[in-house]
Amino acid sequence: MVTAKKTSTKKTNAKIVGFEESLWDAANKLRGSVESAEYKHIVLSLIFLKFISDKFEVRKSAIIAEYGNEYVDMVDFYTMENVFYLPEDARWSFIQINAKQDDIAVKIDSALHSVEKNNKALAGALPDNYFSRLGLDSSKLSALIDTINNIDTIAKEGSDGQKNINSEEDIVGRVYEYFLGKFAASEGKGGGEFYTPKSIVTLIADMIEPFSGKIYDPCCGSGGMFVQSLKFINSHNGNQKNISIYGQEYTNTTYKLAKMNLAVRGISGNLGDVAGDSFFKDQHPDLKADYIMANPPFNQKQWRADNELVDDARWAGYPTPPTGNANYAWIMHMISKLSEHGTAGFVLANGSMSSNTSGEGDIRQKIIENDLVDCMIALPGQLFYTTQIPVCLWFISKDKKGNNEKGLLKRRDRQGETLFIDAREMGSMVNRTLKELTNDDIAKITETYHVWRGEELDIENSPTETTVTEYQDIAGYCKSATLADMKANDYVLTPGRYVGAADIEDDGVPFETKMSELSQTLYSQMNQAEALDKAIRKNLEALGYGS
Repeated sequence: MVTAKKTSTKKTNAKIVGFEESLWDAANKLRGSVESAEYKHIVLSLIFLKFISDKFEVRKSAIIAEYGNEYVDMVDFYTMENVFYLPEDARWSFIQINAKQDDIAVKIDSALHSVEKNNKALAGALPDNYFSRLGLDSSKLSALIDTINNIDTIAKEGSDGQKNINSEEDIVGRVYEYFLGKFAASEGKGGGEFYTPKSIVTLIADMIEPFSGKIYDPCCGSGGMFVQSLKFINSHNGNQKNISIYGQEYTNTTYKLAKMNLAVRGISGNLGDVAGDSFFKDQHPDLKADYIMANPPFNQKQWRADNELVDDARWAGYPTPPTGNANYAWIMHMISKLSEHGTAGFVLANGSMSSNTSGEGDIRQKIIENDLVDCMIALPGQLFYTTQIPVCLWFISKDKKGNNEKGLLKRRDRQGETLFIDAREMGSMVNRTLKELTNDDIAKITETYHVWRGEELDIENSPTETTVTEYQDIAGYCKSATLADMKANDYVLTPGRYVGAADIEDDGVPFETKMSELSQTLYSQMNQAEALDKAIRKNLEALGYGS
């Protein structure tokens, strides 16, 4: 198969990565007896406070230069430039001056409360009396403040008058993202509640290409799907003003992480008024999203009681998802949220592809018969901090007709077909227990999918450069299957059932030559075995155990 030239990936800035690592090492040494699950809120809140304070000071200086001191405390003059207004006792300079005081924890809690009070957009985003409650040693808290003070959040202008490519959002956002990943790794199973591995998020974004419209994540964790969507748009010279973000998160502390994560990236999103269960407290009941990206909890048990949500509109026309596993409840919830031409990409446990427990097979059959499954990808194991098991990606499309506009895309008619990709052999180990998909892995998978869809772009107005070629099945890797194929496989969606075994490469050696060489090797090994048998028998006789 000839692949399409699709995306370009920015090279990693080694200096920035080194800075992130050294900052993490310095901050983590100060943790002491505080659990990682608690400590992350301390560190990330201080990074956030440093970031918004630096932005505030830059805007304050600009106001003074342009208007004088008269307007320096008018909130509107900050919000008009998407800058949060901070009272004096909520500024980083105030925290830094008082860092050596015994009541610094109380001062930080007061500062965070004041920030929320003065900025409606941050309502419910910051920890409430967290620093005082945890009782982190004052000297360690002071040292942590000094460490975080080393983050230079303001972009510098180069000799050409242009801002350095590492803008304030880029630097702080990368530090924030790096710390989220490190905390997730250190927390193990608990880390999965707020963090999805970057390579998986990147793969989903590159598959569904969220150029414009509404993006939704019903279990958004710390907001990684949204951040990657914006990265995708920016890397393809798109305009992030063309998208709007909607999300929901069940855990209150994780909900706060998400709001802070979006804020340091300069992303405006609607995550609902409070944290809440997407099944029982849907914050976006009327939403119809163009793109859905999600990593729901794997095999969530007892998500509802037997008599709850039985006749819910989200699974109208389908059997009710079972109480013992929420996988299909999440699938049905997301299908119900898709717009007329919407696309969803989400992670699920492998069992979702084949389970027939408690009517799950009947739901899957109905989804397939309704021609909603666009692509299925089997991923390797060890991609998650939380589990070693392999997982899969589902891609659901409300419109597979083709010739419709989806942003700038015009697609081939793929009605009645589903693409299966077996990527279980991909990925590289980054340490003893963790694997990640490489950029080449992601490029191969996404290009296979986009070529299969036959996507054509208006090159003159497109944010990407694409060469369209013809798709071909590859044994052991990808297969375009029909509804009849899936029916013949009892509506099981496991890619291995469809792609078959990989073809054995012809090494060019004639069969006769190969057979002769193998025979000579076998005879040699048989002779060696005979000689060894004689030696063993002789040794046993010498010991008095002869036959």
